[in-house]
Amino acid sequence: MKSAYELAMERLAKSEPERKLTPAQKTRIAEIESLYRAKLAERETFLKGLLAKAEIDDDLTEMAQVRIQLRRDLPAIRDEWAAKKEKVWQE
Repeated sequence: MKSAYELAMERLAKSEPERKLTPAQKTRIAEIESLYRAKLAERETFLKGLLAKAEIDDDLTEMAQVRIQLRRDLPAIRDEWAAKKEKVWQE
């Protein structure tokens, strides 16, 4: 007897066939993953460093500005990352 998950996956496979990546696409996605992981880590490290400095200086205005940047910049990088990968998938 099949589970509900298995049945759902079978229906999905019938309605939307599994997409296969070419070796070139796999390589490109790996490059994108590497680049954007580094970009994200670099930006996060930089902004958290600024935040720590602002906390040491007890600069509430600067702390608020850096927190806003964190909330804006990190999701923007993630969105760009996802868009680049999706573009490769569509090729």
